[in-house]
Amino acid sequence: MPLTDKLGRVITDLRVSITDRCNYRCIYCRSGEEVVQFAELPITNYIRIVRVFVSLGIEKVRLTGGEPLLRKELLPMVSELAAMRITSSGKPLNVAITTNGHLLAKLAEPLKQAGLSRVTVSMDAVDPAKFARITRVSNGYDAVVAGIRAARRAGLDPVKVNAVILRGFNEDQIIDFARFSRDEGVIVRFIEFMPLEEGRIWAPNTVVGFNEILAVLNRFRPVVPLPASTRGETAMRYTFDDGVGEIGIIAPVSKAFCGACSRVRLTSDGKIRTCLFSQSDHDLYGVVKQGGTDADLAAYIEATIRKKEARHHIGEPGFLKPSRSMVHIGG
Repeated sequence: MPLTDKLGRVITDLRVSITDRCNYRCIYCRSGEEVVQFAELPITNYIRIVRVFVSLGIEKVRLTGGEPLLRKELLPMVSELAAMRITSSGKPLNVAITTNGHLLAKLAEPLKQAGLSRVTVSMDAVDPAKFARITRVSNGYDAVVAGIRAARRAGLDPVKVNAVILRGFNEDQIIDFARFSRDEGVIVRFIEFMPLEEGRIWAPNTVVGFNEILAVLNRFRPVVPLPASTRGETAMRYTFDDGVGEIGIIAPVSKAFCGACSRVRLTSDGKIRTCLFSQSDHDLYGVVKQGGTDADLAAYIEATIRKKEARHHIGEPGFLKPSRSMVHIGG
């Protein structure tokens, strides 16, 4: 039986944060001033937990953070994960990473050799000054572009570049990102700003929504819809009228996709998050610490998935921001 929630949604995607640490202080994630005690588990614990998830039907694992490339044990971890087999098909587990790209130039080829399937780079401007303003890192832009190009050379295609669009910061970068997609041969995905930041700057008027992004793209060149590439696809996909470049728009605020959600998250301290906007955690690592068997872990996971929320409530009266900010959940 597949891993299924109470609404019949099949859960196939697991996001695993392997550290809360990050070398960037992006404004839509961090306050820039906080002093935080970060959490991370031994890599062996994550591998054990992932193995149990895979036995229950997980087909894709994405390593996140914080910044996952900061973990020194990352390469052997990727190698072990890539050696796992999907229970339903016997195919290798699909292993991906989301990274800010700062350290990717040197690690892209070793990650590919270790068995990494795909990489997504978070990059919120193609203008160095705007990039520095958003990330609060003065020397990051060139390093990230070098990382993206190294990932392409290593064969980690399709390389995806995620850009969170915030009004007053980078909404003027949309067309430049369209050119970047076409010039660099990468998929650019625009993400609506969600209320997950530590600095609490989110407000409805900071969100650059789906319709606005699409209108700007059409002013550059007419866009053509593309079909979903996978079940539970979160991005609405487009190319341009000449077939060059690919753009995705992920619109959880204006066009929520909760009804097709196939995702669950594991935080860096071993808590299950059934939704980005959950008000509670489920302490899976607590079962490990109590000496639980793999069967105990599996039973706990199945019971937790059955409690998965039907949807988020962004923009509705009484909406509460989640109990953790994004850096403490995992991207």
